Amino acid sequence: MNDIQNYYDKNTDIEWPRLAERHRTEFAVSYRAMKEYLPPAPALVLDVGGGPGRYAIALAAEGYTVTLADLSAANLEYAQARAEEAGVSLAGRYEVNGTDLGRFDDRSFDSVLVMGPLYHLVDESDRIKAMREAARVLKPGGVVFASFITRFSPFRDSAQGYPEWIADNWEYALHLLETGQHEVGRGFTEAYFAHPREVEPLLRAASLEPVNVIGCEGVVAGHESLINKLSGEAWERWVELNYRLGGDPATHGASDHLLAVGRKAG
Repeated sequence: MNDIQNYYDKNTDIEWPRLAERHRTEFAVSYRAMKEYLPPAPALVLDVGGGPGRYAIALAAEGYTVTLADLSAANLEYAQARAEEAGVSLAGRYEVNGTDLGRFDDRSFDSVLVMGPLYHLVDESDRIKAMREAARVLKPGGVVFASFITRFSPFRDSAQGYPEWIADNWEYALHLLETGQHEVGRGFTEAYFAHPREVEPLLRAASLEPVNVIGCEGVVAGHESLINKLSGEAWERWVELNYRLGGDPATHGASDHLLAVGRKAG
């Protein structure tokens, strides 16, 4: 966790523009799902691993009561500055590890976002622990939104930007494909790339009923550059198309990110 915390402390300016520019579709489709499944504002939302607050601030602007929790103190400070720029208030900011939400009471939130921690929890036991903690602080009938980087995402990234990588790192590529486990020092922190078939069982391990699993990039994974320049109706139509297609399991392996929606029994 120290390596991950240090990485985000030193790179507070990465995630916000990533979602606002380079992976605009990921944010738009994920946010579209939130608007469909969240209870009405001012419901209480806990954003775990919310980093610079991209989702937290957007939801706060719509009247939700949002508490932001993250491993990185620098990210929390960045989020506060962004919130002030946007003229919104966060209900609280806390430095926490997603596997231990002990500072929050049982059944205290209407919804919990887990939009980053699962990227970095290599051990299955830690992923289950994080999801169980999210479920614990969730009220009966509440919803969890959990984000995953897919198993095949690093290979698409390599094909698009540095195709020679696979030849230079063949054994490691096979290791990634088989285990999903990414080591520190190879362009990112320690990370886990999930296979689509793992997602629903992980929700159920936390006593959450799967509601939907969405391939965030739909049909445009690796082909977003022109889409990201659109505005108005053309942009909205692409978001709607990818949201609809993202619910088709046939798109899940072809997307870079998956968003799982799970509900706690009422």
